[in-house]
Order: sequence, then C-alpha cells, then structure tokens
Amino acid sequence: MGRGKVELKRIENKINRQVTFAKRRNGLLKKAYELSVLCDAEVALIIFSSRGKLYEFCSSPSMHKTLEKYERCSYGTLQANHQSAKETQQASYEEYIKLKEKHEALQHLQRQFFGEDLGRLGLEELEQLETQLGSSLGQTRNQLDKLSELQRKEEMLLEANNILSMKLEEINAARRSHPWAAEEQNITYSNQPAHSEGSFGHLHSNGTLHFGHNPGVTAHERTVATSEQDVHSLIPGWML
Repeated sequence: MGRGKVELKRIENKINRQVTFAKRRNGLLKKAYELSVLCDAEVALIIFSSRGKLYEFCSSPSMHKTLEKYERCSYGTLQANHQSAKETQQASYEEYIKLKEKHEALQHLQRQFFGEDLGRLGLEELEQLETQLGSSLGQTRNQLDKLSELQRKEEMLLEANNILSMKLEEINAARRSHPWAAEEQNITYSNQPAHSEGSFGHLHSNGTLHFGHNPGVTAHERTVATSEQDVHSLIPGWML
C-alpha cells in the first residue's frame, strides 16, 4: 500500500516533530545539492530549527557572495524605483516652484496695470509699463474695429437676404395670382408662316403693310392676325 496523504499541520509530539524535521531537512539539503549539480545552478539554502540552530547549504564557495548577489537582484530594483520616484518628486516640486513664482509675477504685473504697487518702480520701469499698456490698448482697439466691421457686414448680408426673400415672395405671389401669364409664353405659332427679317407680309384691304415680327403685339393679337390671314388667303381678291 502507498503512503497516505500527510495532513499539513504542526506535529504536537515533540519527538516525532524532531524526527520529521531531521528527515525532511536532510532531504531538502540533498535536493538542493542535486539541483546545483544537475542544472549547474547556484543554490543557497538556509534553515533555522525551532531552537535557532542554523543549517545551510551553498553551491558556490562563499555564502556571503551569494547573499550579496541576492540583495543586488532583489533590492536593487526597489532602490532604483525609489530613486526614480524621488527624482520625479523633486522635479515636480521644482516645476511647482517655477509656476508659483511665475503666477506671483503675473499677479504683481496685473496690479501694476491697474495702478497699484507703483511706488517702488523707477522711471525706466514706468516707461516699460506705459509701453506695454499702449501696446495692449492698441491690440484691443484693433480687435474692436474688426468686430465692428464684421457686425456691419453681417447687417448688410441680412438686409440683402431680406430683400431677396421679399422679391422671391412677390414673384411667387404674382405667379399664383396670374397663372395665364406663364402659359402665354409657351404658345407655339405653328399656323403662322415664317418670314425673314425685312420681307413683306400679306397686304390687307386696308392697305397696311406688315414687316417681320412686331414684338409689341401680344400672343392673342398674333393668333387673331394669323387667323385673319388664313381667311383672306382662301377668299379671292375681288371679294375682299
């Protein structure tokens, strides 16, 4: 039969606990040695008994050198991270100091613009302040002029838009009230004979001679005149 599963808890019997410690300690030391030999690994093992007795194994010649290597690998990264965080904090603090000084300088300059804290300024500093105020005032006036010009153009465009809208409404209203005016423009003159410019028209009994096309005659009058010409062409001359 195989060994049963060992429950992992403190062995209450002192003798059994000491025997188990000795067996497992020797087995652990043996495994550490085999690992170092088989895998060419640097192994260091430290064991303290319940009485404080030290048992150790190190594959390298010096346990101290192995521990130093362990400290460099384990705590070197933490120290580097701590140093980096400290440097970042210092840089942030320096940046904060610079921004604070700049803010205070701007506040002081703003008070001077409003005529405060001028007693300690010399003549040259007052002249510089006057120049800065003049430049700022000129820029402000230019911006106001540009704004006024844009407002004027906006008013002109709105007025032109309103005029065009009114004209469009008038055209639409005229088309709705006189729909026949648009239809007259589409009348075709299929019954009217073609005449070249300067040619003579039909000579009526009243002796009137028509030349070409008269743009002053309406579509209705042209239709009536065409009908009369067709009738006259069918009636002999002596009956007219």
